[in-house]
Amino acid sequence: MRLNEIKDKAGARKFRVRIGRGIGSGVGKMGGRGGKGQTARSGARIGGFEGGQMPLHRRLPKRGFNKWRPKDWNEINVGDLQKAIDDKRLDGGKALDLAALVAAGVLRRAKDGLRLLGSGELKAKLKITVNHATKSAKAAVEKAGGTVEVIEVKVLDADVAKARKSAAKKAKAQGGNATKTAGGEE
Repeated sequence: MRLNEIKDKAGARKFRVRIGRGIGSGVGKMGGRGGKGQTARSGARIGGFEGGQMPLHRRLPKRGFNKWRPKDWNEINVGDLQKAIDDKRLDGGKALDLAALVAAGVLRRAKDGLRLLGSGELKAKLKITVNHATKSAKAAVEKAGGTVEVIEVKVLDADVAKARKSAAKKAKAQGGNATKTAGGEE
């Protein structure tokens, strides 16, 4: 075998069809684009348009709800904390929070906050500060003699006032309907 005899297996290299090269080529004139109009032009397409038929994205029902700005939490199980303490990455005697876990390399990066989950077994006495903790996680930490401090979400005075106003409005609307039905005709 010589270098000039080396070639790919049949069908390994597929050549592009060169369209629009005259009548004899079989793909001349409109070059596979069909008739006139929008579809004959390059680039222009109607996304999801099915020729007047109700498009698929409108035929299917809407489901669920997507939060506008969802929080991305760091989640850690109590069993993972115990493993980090056993591996000497964490000091169980010190207060733990999100920054301490990231510094120790237990978590990769700080996100929007820390959620403590209850999977696994905890033997060490911990004092941990989190944004959210499950009931089982709290129970596991307290059983080991530690404490869980949950960071409270700050509620603005304007939000409280708005909530009270809407509750009063709702109560008034329900109260108004009750008087109409009890009193009969007005």
